[in-house]
Amino acid sequence: MARTPPVARTFRRLVDGYWDFVMREDPLFATRIGDHRFDNRLPAASEESEARRLARLRRFVEACRGIRRTSLPGPDRLDHDILRRVLEDRIRRIEFHAYRMPISKTGGFHATFAELPLTTRLTTRADYENFVARLRAFPRFVGDEIEVMRTGLREGQVPPRTTLVGLDAQVRAQVVDDPETSPLFAPMRAFPASIPANARARLAKAGLDAVERAVVPGYAALLRFFEDEYIPGAREDIAATSLPDGPAYYAFCIRFHTTLDLSPQEIHETGLSEVRRLRKEMDAVIRRTGFAGTFHEFVEFLRTDPRFYATAPEDLLKETASVLKKMDGELPTMFRVLPRMPYGLRVVPEFRAPHTTTAYYERPSGDGTKAGFYYVNTYDLRSRPLYEIEALSLHEAVPGHHLQIGLQQELDLPAFRRFGGFTAMVEGWALYAERLGIGRGFFEDPYSDFARLSYEMWRACRLVVDTGMHALGWTRERAIEFMAENTSLTRLNIENEVDRYIAWPGQALAYKMGELTITKLRGKAEKALGEGFDLREFHDIVLREGAVPLKVLEVQVTRWIASRARKRARA
Repeated sequence: MARTPPVARTFRRLVDGYWDFVMREDPLFATRIGDHRFDNRLPAASEESEARRLARLRRFVEACRGIRRTSLPGPDRLDHDILRRVLEDRIRRIEFHAYRMPISKTGGFHATFAELPLTTRLTTRADYENFVARLRAFPRFVGDEIEVMRTGLREGQVPPRTTLVGLDAQVRAQVVDDPETSPLFAPMRAFPASIPANARARLAKAGLDAVERAVVPGYAALLRFFEDEYIPGAREDIAATSLPDGPAYYAFCIRFHTTLDLSPQEIHETGLSEVRRLRKEMDAVIRRTGFAGTFHEFVEFLRTDPRFYATAPEDLLKETASVLKKMDGELPTMFRVLPRMPYGLRVVPEFRAPHTTTAYYERPSGDGTKAGFYYVNTYDLRSRPLYEIEALSLHEAVPGHHLQIGLQQELDLPAFRRFGGFTAMVEGWALYAERLGIGRGFFEDPYSDFARLSYEMWRACRLVVDTGMHALGWTRERAIEFMAENTSLTRLNIENEVDRYIAWPGQALAYKMGELTITKLRGKAEKALGEGFDLREFHDIVLREGAVPLKVLEVQVTRWIASRARKRARA
């Protein structure tokens, strides 16, 4: 057996050291992916802890730069490239003080903590004791986050006020008079059979005490801070470029989320071009339905006709489950390898539902104890049209997020790659996956096909409105009207989406830029290989290294095309 070269051993020790650092610094993330060493802890949140993290990350990146890439064995070279990029991105994010804006109505530590019962393994007595320890640590954690946000208020790193509207209601929902009604007490109301009967009363009492004496006071303190200081002190300006060093920060956000070196104007123009293309396709589908009115009249018809809406949450969930089961049966026609881990369906928690997106996906745990979950928003059913279910479900579950992320977590890769990744690849794949239903029994109804195009249009509009609001002077109202003009999304969805783009600069660009890259590479392969093109093999090539930067993906696919072409030539 060949011995591992010393430089490779040095690099792998660096990789292991970095991952251990990540786990220790973010014990909540560690728990979610199956590392249970720190299940009784919460992250440290303070200016001092961020300075300490920054110093450690700089040491890691210097060590990475000190290892000559060409001296590493082939498989380690890509790990080296990706680790260096990840480290440099984390350093820049801290240098821009993005951590001083840890919360919005779309998400944040307030919501992550409230959902601990859904993301924590609770099967043993020790699991419950660790869970209670986290509940008791909440006031300190909240107090530290408040001090970080106060620093942001003083230094100008504060979110726009529109991204905080409704946040107080989310927090107020956790300030309960009866601690037994708290979502964080829910695990004590139904213990698994693995918990001995003589331990249940003690654990329930400890949980009740922790909710009453720690969780509720912690959320109450956070609510007072929001109402008295944070919301009144929030920015009126919505642009990321209005933050300290804002233009550089937004350029970083673009590169971080898209993995591409593009200007806001270049992305904006790409978006406008895609909007024009998709509008023509949507007009053609309208003609197919026989509808005689204008585009806007058709959209209004979709938004108001009762036939397109469920009357009960259960009906929405049943329709979603039916679509997913149908796609499960089609997956082997498109993929050689499927994830072993299944996925489930859940309703978006009530306290988040009014102010979050239509759906989202939660990855499986790395230890195999929790499946992936597709969360469906059943709040305001008049904002959840049935004709959107096919595109939405293919994106969030299979062949979208669950298939890609589930496979990635089962690859023989270093942990920082199995549980990490790049937004452009993750979201680009999921958007590409929506179109894989064409010709497989999906989108045959013209209204569903219109919704598919509208969803793609939605992502194209993101290129326009994200860059418009953060770099080109667009107002929130202009962004809302642009999306209302070009998609069939309901008004509530549009407003929540636009506020999400404001709160999370650049992230919304990843979807379409990633999908455009994957679609371009597939077209290149189909043209080069002709009848020799194998869709299942192409998908294996795209997914076999997990979520990588788009330029890396392009190199991988180009090499595969060349290899397949050589084989065909020899044959």
